[in-house]
Amino acid sequence: MNAFAHAGFWPVIPLIWGLFWVAVVAFGLWAWRTKGSGGRTHASATASAEQILAERYARGEMSDDEYFEKMSVLKGAAS
Repeated sequence: MNAFAHAGFWPVIPLIWGLFWVAVVAFGLWAWRTKGSGGRTHASATASAEQILAERYARGEMSDDEYFEKMSVLKGAAS
């Protein structure tokens, strides 16, 4: 059998390896960007602010009107 009989498949192998390494680099960049944000999202920051407001309200540092006004501002910012 001729050594060049299966030469038609050979050019596909570098293409597959190239796509593999593009995927590895893309995954690395995605992981780096995700880690760079600290894993904190806007929703978690809003939840933290709501918790602080609830604690201040429970301690009596703000009135009902102040509490509900600030919560509505936070809920509007989260949308």
